[in-house]
Amino acid sequence: MTRFFTLFFIVNSFIAQAQELNCTVSVISPGVQNTEKRIFETLQNNLREFMNSTRWTNDEFALEERIECSILVTVTERISTDRFKATMQIQSSRPAYMTSYNTVMLNVNDQDFTFQYVENQLIQFQENQHINQLTSVMAFYAYMIIGSDYDSFSQKGGEPYFQKALQIVNNAQSENERGWKAFESTKNRYWLIENMLNARYETFRDVVYKYHREGLDMMQSDLETGRRAITECIEPLKKIRLDQPNSYLLTVFFTAKVDELVNIFKESFPDVKTRVTNDLMQMDPANANKYQAIIKS
Repeated sequence: MTRFFTLFFIVNSFIAQAQELNCTVSVISPGVQNTEKRIFETLQNNLREFMNSTRWTNDEFALEERIECSILVTVTERISTDRFKATMQIQSSRPAYMTSYNTVMLNVNDQDFTFQYVENQLIQFQENQHINQLTSVMAFYAYMIIGSDYDSFSQKGGEPYFQKALQIVNNAQSENERGWKAFESTKNRYWLIENMLNARYETFRDVVYKYHREGLDMMQSDLETGRRAITECIEPLKKIRLDQPNSYLLTVFFTAKVDELVNIFKESFPDVKTRVTNDLMQMDPANANKYQAIIKS
């Protein structure tokens, strides 16, 4: 299969096949009063079934190959009987080669999630049609999760899935719901997929591959070679930040990787620690305090 998981697992014909995602979905509503909580439990079950039962690719996955991911929906307001306002936290991960360590691939906080839902409604998805906000948002992130995962195993391997995410965004352009349009925000679904497919960020996807396949996946057998490959990823990221200082894509990347980067470079040589820390703090000032732990270690 194109995910290159043959490097990780020997799969024989007797292993049960599965869909692509192993997605944990949680729906909470701490600020919503006077609402029957059962509707949110039903929504949670429906969304989990939708994410894990839909066939998103043409590839065959064994149970242990499924992409680990989680979605937390926090309902903040019941606008009407069947209309809700919420936020979403989307996270996915994949294993580093020959280890029990899972590296975070995506960590996105979606603030523009307003949707309609009637208890027990059927959640259906069609690639060429925007059926409703709930379905489109979930499908969009399913493809972003899969595309990001595939990009980490082969160079630009996630391209077909990012294109499907783009199609979902395009299908939603005439709708009233927020999160799909360029002018609404600089950090929404539109800009996430726009950045991912924009030629100006082509180097970013090369970095994703090098970081994971030549960096993390090498560290079990050759720690310094793997760390050196990750160090080499910093220069192209600096150039992207210089050329596109407001890049949402880089914000998402560093949100996912900040703690990992700190742990990777804590054991570096002193001169490397200083240089890397300064570079990371300039690229990701929001997490400057965390990066200082590299030097202090």
